[in-house]
Amino acid sequence: MHGFSPATFHRRRSAVLAGLGQGAMVLPSAPRLYRAGDSELPYRPDSELFYLSGWIEPDAVLVLRGFADEGRCILFAASRDPQAEQWTGIRMGPAAAAEALGLPPADVRPLERLATELPGLLHGADLVHARLGEVRGLGEEVGAVALRGILSALAVARARGSKTGTGPRGVVDPGGILDELRLFKDAEEVAALREAAQASMAGFDALFDALASGLSTEAEAEAELLRGFRRTGASGPSYAPIVASGVHACILHYAENRGPLNAGDLLLVDAGAEVRLYAGDITRTVPVSGRFTPAQRDLYQVVEAARAAAVEACRPGRTLASVHEAASLVLTRGLVELGVLRGDPEELAAEEALQPFFPHRTSHWLGLNTHDPGDQVVDGKPRVLEAGMVLTVEPGLYLPPDGLFGGPPLSQPDLAAAFRGLGIRIEDDILVTEGEPENLTAGLPTVPDALEARLS
Repeated sequence: MHGFSPATFHRRRSAVLAGLGQGAMVLPSAPRLYRAGDSELPYRPDSELFYLSGWIEPDAVLVLRGFADEGRCILFAASRDPQAEQWTGIRMGPAAAAEALGLPPADVRPLERLATELPGLLHGADLVHARLGEVRGLGEEVGAVALRGILSALAVARARGSKTGTGPRGVVDPGGILDELRLFKDAEEVAALREAAQASMAGFDALFDALASGLSTEAEAEAELLRGFRRTGASGPSYAPIVASGVHACILHYAENRGPLNAGDLLLVDAGAEVRLYAGDITRTVPVSGRFTPAQRDLYQVVEAARAAAVEACRPGRTLASVHEAASLVLTRGLVELGVLRGDPEELAAEEALQPFFPHRTSHWLGLNTHDPGDQVVDGKPRVLEAGMVLTVEPGLYLPPDGLFGGPPLSQPDLAAAFRGLGIRIEDDILVTEGEPENLTAGLPTVPDALEARLS
C-alpha cells in the first residue's frame, strides 16, 4: 500500500463510481518492459491502477461498475505460482489482495477468469472508460485480454442492444474522470511528495559534495546523484536524469550523460527521486569549477529572478498561464538589459520574441507521474490555480552556439556573444496552498552566492 491507508483508496474509488454514472471503467496493470531480449526492466506499477487500489504488482485488472448494485469494484489478480515466484519474487494472490486492499473476497478474482467474465461485467454499462490506445503486449498479456473483453461487450451491445436497451455503446478516455481527481493532492499524497522532494534534494547534495571534491565526467555526476537518491530510501529516479555540461545544457532533453566536465563550464542537472511512486523534479545549474564567470552570473541571475517571480504567482485565483507569463516577462526584461534583445520588454513578450531562448513552458503538474495529468485549459480559458495542486516552476534560457542545431537558430543580430553556448534552467516543486506557495524543494539553494558557497 506504500504507506497509504485502505480508506484513502476506498474514498477515491467512491468518487470515480459517482462520476461513472451508468458507465464502467477498466484499468489494466502496466505491462512488463524489457530493455533488450529477455532482460526485464524494474517493474513500475500503473499510476491510475495504484491511485484507485494501491495495487503495485503486474498482471491485474481493476473493473469499476457505476451502474451496479453489487460487485461495483472488482480486481482480477494473478494467482500464486511458486515456480514463477522463485524467479520474479513473491506475489500477493487474490486471497491476500482482498484483505490488503479492503475489498470483499468475492470481488478479488483470479486473473484467469478475466477473459470469460469481463464481457458480462460490462453488460449493464452505457459507456466503458478505458485507454485502448495504451494497450500493449501480445497473447495473454492482461491489457490484450482486457481489450478483447471490452470489444466483445461492444459487439454484443451492437448486436442485441437495440432489442434489450442494454450494453455499452462506446469507449471513452478514463482521464475525463481520473485526471481531475488526481490534480488535487490529499494530505497523504502531499506527504509522499514532500518525501520525494527530500530524497531528490539529498541526491543533489551528494552530487554537490562530489563536485566540490572533483569530478571528471557527466557520468560520474549522474552516479553520485543516483547514489544520493537510493541512500535516502528512494526506489530510484522518477525519470531519466539530464546531466548536461557546457553546450549540452542547450539540449532540452539531453540524455547521453557521457561528456566531460570542463573547468569554466556550467553543469545543468534535471532529475528527481521517486518515493512511494510519487515524483520529485528538480533542476539546478551550477559552475563546474565552483564559481560563476561574470557572463554566467549575469544570465543566471535573470533566470533566478524569473523563478522567484513564477513561484510568487503560484497562488489560488491566479492561472497556470499567469505563472508562465510572470517568468517570461522577467526573462525578456533581463535579455533586454543584457543586450541580447532590443525593444520594449512588454511588446517583445507579446510578440513571443523570447521563444527562441525559452522554447518550453514554465510549469507542469507533478504527482504520481513527473508530468501528472490535468487539463491546463478549461472551457477555453487557462486553468485557475487552487489549493492542493502541485506544479513545477522551471524557467530557463538557452543560447546555443551558431550552427549547433543545423543553421543559425538564434540569428538575432544583437545577440550578445558572451552568452553563446550557455544553457541555464532552475526548477522547484510548488504546492499551492490557501496562503503562501509552499516550495517543497526550497532546501536546495538557487541564489548564485549560496550555490558558490555550497560548492566551496
